[in-house]
Amino acid sequence: MTVLWPSLELLASPVGAGALQLPLPALHSPVEGLARAIQLAVTPVFLLGAISGLLGVLTSRMARIVDRVVEIKRLAPDQERLERRRLTQQLMLQRRRMDQSSRAIGLATLSFLLVATVVAALFLGTLIPFNLTPVVATLFVLAMVALMGAVTLLLLEVKLGRRVLEFY
Repeated sequence: MTVLWPSLELLASPVGAGALQLPLPALHSPVEGLARAIQLAVTPVFLLGAISGLLGVLTSRMARIVDRVVEIKRLAPDQERLERRRLTQQLMLQRRRMDQSSRAIGLATLSFLLVATVVAALFLGTLIPFNLTPVVATLFVLAMVALMGAVTLLLLEVKLGRRVLEFY
């Protein structure tokens, strides 16, 4: 009989019948516990990267809105009454967009801070003899609610941005 996986054959051999016995690492060593804590704590860090990307998009959109407001304010005094009225309406729309963007940035930042707190709590939970599961779960749910709010506000701001086309 040809054995394709000799290690499996050794594992299947009864102890004492010439089987190779390797020492197994302790299942609950402090280093292993710390390694597991780092694994758990690092996983949400990828979420922090995604939220950072969202914050980049939001701040970029906010900068464009601010540029447009500055341009409208520069143009308005030199226009005739009808054109000035149209520019004033655009300015009000840009202010609403700015409010939506500002709130979205606030919620995304809150989500980032909550996820960062989850990372810290996951790590601390392995070092202190206290069950932080309810705290971590609550923080994570709050982070997700804040993130959903930020994305919803981004969607509303984009919809408002499309209304700018009505002026042209």
